[in-house]
Amino acid sequence: MASKKLHPSVEKFKSFVKEHPGLIKEVRKGEHTWQELFEDWYLLGEDDPKWETYQSEHADETNTKTKTKKTSKTEKGWINQIGNILQKMDPDQMDHHIHNLSQAVAAIQGVLAQFQGGASSGGTQNQNQAPEGRNPFSFRKD
Repeated sequence: MASKKLHPSVEKFKSFVKEHPGLIKEVRKGEHTWQELFEDWYLLGEDDPKWETYQSEHADETNTKTKTKKTSKTEKGWINQIGNILQKMDPDQMDHHIHNLSQAVAAIQGVLAQFQGGASSGGTQNQNQAPEGRNPFSFRKD
C-alpha cells in the first residue's frame, strides 16, 4: 500500500509536535484535539509563548503549577493574540474577501426580493391589470 503525501503544512506540524512532546500528552489526556492544536499552531505560529510549556517532557511533568499559571496568562492575553493574528493578515486579501462576501449577500438579497415581490404582486392586483409586460402566462378572470 503506497503512503499518501501529506500537505506541507501538516508535515511541518508533525515535526513541530516531535519537538514539543508535551502536546502528545495533552491529546492523550483529552484536554485538546489534534485539530485544535493544528489550528492554534497555524494561526499563532511556532514562536508563540503558548508552546513553551510543551517543549520538553520534563518541563511538562515537573512544572504543572507553572503550566496552569501560564495557561491563565494566555487566557488573559487572548486579546493580544487576536491583535497579533490581525496584524499578520493581509489587508488587501481581507478587503477582497469582504468584497466577495458583500456581493454574495447582495445577490441573496436580490433573489429574496424577487421572491417577495412575486408573492405580493401575484395576488388580485395582477388579475385586474393587463397581463402585457408582467407575466405572459397570467390570465384575467372573466
